[in-house]
Amino acid sequence: MADYPRQNLRMFKNFKYKEKIVALIPARSASQRIKNKNITKIFNHPLIGHAINQAKRSGLFEKVIISTDSTKYAKIAKKYGGEVPFLRPKKISNSTSHDFQWVDYTIKKLKKMGFSFDYFFILRPTNPLRTAKTIVKAWKKFKKNRRAETLRAVEISKQNPYKMWVESRGYIKPLLKKKKNNQPSHNLQSKSLPKILVQNASLEISKINVLKKYKTITGKKIIPFYPNQLESFDINYPDDIKLLKILIKDRKIKSI
Repeated sequence: MADYPRQNLRMFKNFKYKEKIVALIPARSASQRIKNKNITKIFNHPLIGHAINQAKRSGLFEKVIISTDSTKYAKIAKKYGGEVPFLRPKKISNSTSHDFQWVDYTIKKLKKMGFSFDYFFILRPTNPLRTAKTIVKAWKKFKKNRRAETLRAVEISKQNPYKMWVESRGYIKPLLKKKKNNQPSHNLQSKSLPKILVQNASLEISKINVLKKYKTITGKKIIPFYPNQLESFDINYPDDIKLLKILIKDRKIKSI
């Protein structure tokens, strides 16, 4: 069982909001690039353990639900204090399954069990450096914007699509066509081009009603949230784990 210090779970006061919020942690077992990625150990704990721990430390959630198709993953998640009231069907747990499928399935299933919520967070295990403090910070920003339907963690993209190309019949052409001072965007300095944001796996928040209204996990009014650089770190490839271990060894980051 996870041996997180008990005082860490009391780091934040238990928030008393009238809204009901559920944390959803997706952890399907059939990852392709990294075998058993979601239970890979970082800081001596599996990735799903870090996600569960920080969710519980935040004090925000009525429930911390792990969506998995694996009994092995479910057993690990429960040891860390997560709830796995049911397994995710295999048909929505493959590499082409989209988020709406498992989120909608989970929320509907919980509702049948008598649990309803106003908002959901998605806290992906592949982001082990995301902290409870950041989870709370994102929630507070979301609640300040009364019109917002969704909040999504983003960062400035290092690669600008205005300088990207596609190949066709032996030639290349710009992915996006934009001109400034009669010059195509691919010949312009990067600073003169629009700032492009890319989503990361840190966190997402949405109102529950967007699922029924839009048949997707995001609403139309989406506000950005900018985690710090380390908390935007996402594990998708074996090299990502190697880099993270180098950062740990060099003490650029500390165990959470």
